[in-house]
Amino acid sequence: MARCLYLGSFLFTKIVNTPRISMRVKTCLIKTWTPHSQGKTAKCSTFSNILIKINDMYSSSGKSWLLTSSDFYSLSEEKVIIHFINQDGIRTTTAVTEGQTLLDVVVNKNLDISGFGACEGTLACSTCHLIFDKTFYEKMEPTVDEEMDMLDLAYGLTKTSRLGCQVTVQKWMDGMTVQVPQEVRDAVGSKGNQ
Repeated sequence: MARCLYLGSFLFTKIVNTPRISMRVKTCLIKTWTPHSQGKTAKCSTFSNILIKINDMYSSSGKSWLLTSSDFYSLSEEKVIIHFINQDGIRTTTAVTEGQTLLDVVVNKNLDISGFGACEGTLACSTCHLIFDKTFYEKMEPTVDEEMDMLDLAYGLTKTSRLGCQVTVQKWMDGMTVQVPQEVRDAVGSKGNQ
């Protein structure tokens, strides 16, 4: 709660003092934040949801905004450490927030994995194919049929393969290592290095 109040106060001040944000939006924010900052609400989820809606509204209108989507993810208190090994064998370690897909992590953190997630998570390719350690793989939610269909097209398929767009980061994944296969094949069947 204390961290939420600190971050909320910072963002609230930043938003209210930004001239390009309409008075209607500022008024809505003030009405929501004031009781929250006085301890009258137990969670910061209402305020966070309003911030996300404001961000989405301004982003979709083509206006520049104060925060990116990865900034919102970074507001969470809990971080999970994930290790990625790219197709060249280079290991990258990153701290991420629960709730993101592994595809989101690669894109938002700008990790050095070329060609990763060509379909942007629509289950239309296998370019976000990842190989997991058996102990982590066995704890994951079961693979859905659509994901299995795309994995059938993937090169280097293993018994512990999943698509990064279908794996959501959870706290128990802390310390997990995932490996990118050396070759990929997208939905139209073209083969190559990523």
